[in-house]
Amino acid sequence: MRPITKGVLFGSVTVAIYLLVVVITTPALEPSAAVSAAIQLNWPIISGMGIGIGMQSYLAAFAQKFGCHLKMRRGAYGGNSGGTALTSFFSFFSLIPLGCCGWWLYAISFLPSIFGASLSAVLVDYSQTLSYVGLVIIFGFNLVTYFKIRQKQKQLIST
Repeated sequence: MRPITKGVLFGSVTVAIYLLVVVITTPALEPSAAVSAAIQLNWPIISGMGIGIGMQSYLAAFAQKFGCHLKMRRGAYGGNSGGTALTSFFSFFSLIPLGCCGWWLYAISFLPSIFGASLSAVLVDYSQTLSYVGLVIIFGFNLVTYFKIRQKQKQLIST
């Protein structure tokens, strides 16, 4: 599969899964209303996750096609998927006041017993900001991957 095709496919699947989770966790609203609310409120996060994961898939496929086998630690891949999980988790909090993602309200009720009341309040109050931090993590790993590919290309050209 061509790298660009793989990137578009993985980015699209990421967005589709996000919207599917919104629909599944919002039984009180029609699926179209839940998706519409999610897109209106979180479009930068949704598109950022799709683009970020698409870029990571493209870079990995390009490196493989180019013959550049990056020795990335397992933490690098986990970090990118961790950034995606962090971004989506916190972005769902902002949908709760609209009636979306009622299941997440249940999940939030466990936060004080896990993290304590103060940290839980911070997590909920700054959920949108923390979602953007997750996007920074995703694109940060993409940048690291890009520079590793460039470094390998320079090494191959000089030898």
